[in-house]
Amino acid sequence: MFNRSDLKFQGCTISHLTTLAEISKRTFIEAFAAQNNPNDFKNYIETAFSEKKLKKELLNSDSFFYLVYLAGSLSGYFKLNVNAAQAENRNKNAMELERIYVVQEFQGKRIGSAILNKTIEIATLEKKDFIWLGVWQKNTSAIKFYEDHGFKKTGTHPYFIGNDEQTDWLMEYSMLN
Repeated sequence: MFNRSDLKFQGCTISHLTTLAEISKRTFIEAFAAQNNPNDFKNYIETAFSEKKLKKELLNSDSFFYLVYLAGSLSGYFKLNVNAAQAENRNKNAMELERIYVVQEFQGKRIGSAILNKTIEIATLEKKDFIWLGVWQKNTSAIKFYEDHGFKKTGTHPYFIGNDEQTDWLMEYSMLN
């Protein structure tokens, strides 16, 4: 684990674009490359995490990226969406946790839990009623992680990696408890 003072969250701006693209590609590849068609996966990575696409997302006033550092080393990142930036049509009192990734070498140190706590803190400040996310139905360890942190399955939606249609579980965390 880690000393709380060793963990830092930094809001991401255009000046972080190259770093954001690198960690986005790296963590997605570490998490999912082995379970996907190599051609579909390569094309998805090149499109979804291109600097052009990430720049557009960074400039969206309803999306917020955060870089996570442990003892000065970049260890992960996460992305939050509100209002029209959310992938699903949700009410104004919702916040989407679209991405949460921890670099493989930093996994198992409870950084993911710290990111969830930071997300809850931000949602509280923004007076949101709930946080929601989509998680691949085959990612059973992530599903258990979210369930252990109070998220509940509320539905499903399709997610495409190239031509491969996959199913994401929609999970919610109520801020009203």
